[in-house]
Parts: sequence; structure tokens; C-alpha cells
Amino acid sequence: MDKKNVLVLFGGASPEHEISKISADTVIKHLSEEKYHVIPVYITREGKWLLYDGTIDHIKNVAWEKFGTPAILSPDRVNRGLLRIVGDKVKTLPVDVVFPVLHGENGEDGTIQGLCALANIPCVGCGVLSSAVCMDKVFTKIIAGHAGLPQAKYLVVSRYELDYLDEVTKKIRYHIGYPCFIKPANAGSSIGITKATNKKEVLQGLQIAATFSDKIIVEKAIKGREIECGVLGSGMDIQVSVPGEIVSAAEFYDYDAKYHNVESKTIVPAPIPEDIAELARQMSADIFRAVDGSGLARVDFFLDEDNKVIFNEINTFPGFTGISMFSMVWEASGVSQAELLDFLISTAMR
Repeated sequence: MDKKNVLVLFGGASPEHEISKISADTVIKHLSEEKYHVIPVYITREGKWLLYDGTIDHIKNVAWEKFGTPAILSPDRVNRGLLRIVGDKVKTLPVDVVFPVLHGENGEDGTIQGLCALANIPCVGCGVLSSAVCMDKVFTKIIAGHAGLPQAKYLVVSRYELDYLDEVTKKIRYHIGYPCFIKPANAGSSIGITKATNKKEVLQGLQIAATFSDKIIVEKAIKGREIECGVLGSGMDIQVSVPGEIVSAAEFYDYDAKYHNVESKTIVPAPIPEDIAELARQMSADIFRAVDGSGLARVDFFLDEDNKVIFNEINTFPGFTGISMFSMVWEASGVSQAELLDFLISTAMR
């Protein structure tokens, strides 16, 4: 069997740079050596692409800037390959499929997906449109609303509105109330999210969120549990995993609680009634179709005190770290990590 050349992209010019490296380590270690030839390319925080020719055993901490070779993905639809640049010499490495293990902006937002479309190279995961609208939480909420999914009451604040803070805080107080969550519209891994219970905390939260995004979402806090489902497939051929539950060690599941606090835990399958689990699975499929998703996604919900399932957000490239929910819910659904990766690659190439 001919091996497929899989270009694995990771790192990236995103606040989620370090998480991407950990996810890539997991992905590469579970790609079958009999089926795939892995071409690992690290993207620095500044956006420089580097091909690594050595061992991938230490992918999380290798000095890529020192040992990597400059390389770029050519948009040429005929050559369809990675250009390895050594001095004044350029060699084309054929690429069968791109696996963008990139989280957040400049990777999960349609940019890499657009480059792959130009190059006519299959790309694992959602396409340009679905990646872009799911990265922007405002557009995700608009689409979810049209799809009839229940969601928390919210307001959108643009960066320029921060020049009129009295009006903004008054609007938040009367239309959303306290407590509320303040989120950058274009960030992931809970980066830049704060909870506010008064005007002072709202002002602080707005300033923090504005450092990550031009648009900010202020959302009514929902008291309840956090439930997540994994989605695979495309079109009418969609599979949804069993739901899992996040139990945060902090007041809410922020970046530190997610990646650094060992007291945070996941429960898979989630201990919820079967009818609630089935509703979460159906809503996951509904939003995935509504955004024209393909490949994979993780859909997040709140389960409030009345057992009402409320849509939170959809992530088109969820984490693949050792503590990431996506792999766990699929493992509990009978799909191993290796089978999961095989499915994603075959779906992209199909």
C-alpha cells in the first residue's frame, strides 16, 4: 500500500500556540507509520514556516527555530506540494493531504483552509466558510439562532464602542444583567474570558477581551453543567459521540482550569438522562449542518438547573491533548485515536 504524504501543521501565530504543539504531538504519535509519511511543519509565533527533518519524539519542546528548514506550502494547483528552501535551492515535497493541527486565529479561522483550497490539496476538517463563521462567535450565534437552537442572552460590543463605556455598561446592566461572561469573539481555549458580577468587573473584562478581538460578546451567565459532544462526517453522513461532562476546579472552565489545574476533570459518558443526551447529540448535528461543517467539530452546551440544554459554541478543530474531551468522547463511543485520525484523513481526501 502506498503511503500518503500527510503535512501536519502546528504551532501558529495564535495565543493557542502551545496547545497546538501538544495536540500535534498526540496526532503524529497516533498516525499509522504503515499508512502515512508525516511531514511535520512548525509555524512560529511570528508566522515563519519550518520543516523539521529529525525525530518527532520531542515535538513539544524541540528547538524548531534552530533546527528547522524554511518551507512554504505552494498555492500552485499543479505542483501541489511543500517547497523546502535550502539557500538558493528549492525542492518540492509532494503532499497528499494537509492536517492543520492549529487552534485559533491563523489556523482554525479559514485562512489555512483557503490556502489549501488554492493549492487544490485536501485539508482535514471544516472548509473556509464553516471555519470562518465558527471562529467568529457572533456569526455562530446568528446561525444558531436561525437554526432554532436555544442559547444564552447576549450582546455584541465592538472595540470602537469602548470609547463610550458609560453607554456600554448601562446597556449590559439592563439587557444582560449580572453575573455575565465577557468573551473575545475570535479566540479559543477560554483565552480572554472573564466573569463579571458588577460594573467594575465588566470594565476590566471588556478591556481584557479587547486585547484579543475587535468584537466582544457579553453573555448572561447560566448556572448549570457543561456538556460536550464530538461530531464527525459531512452532509447527511454525520456521527455524534456520547456526551461528556466538564467539571471545572475553578468558578468556570478558564484557560488555567482547563490546562493547568489538575483538580479539573472530565466525566465520559456524562451522567445525564438518556433523553437529555440524545437531545444534545441531535443539537450537535443540527449546528454542524447549519454551519456547513465537515470532518470534525466539538459542540459545547450548558445544562441548566431545569435540565434545559443550551447551545454554547462549536469548535471546528478541538484539542487533541491528553486531557481533551474530543478524543475521550469518541473513545467512549468505540472509536480509537488511530481510527479517528484515519477517518478524518479519508474524509478529507474523499
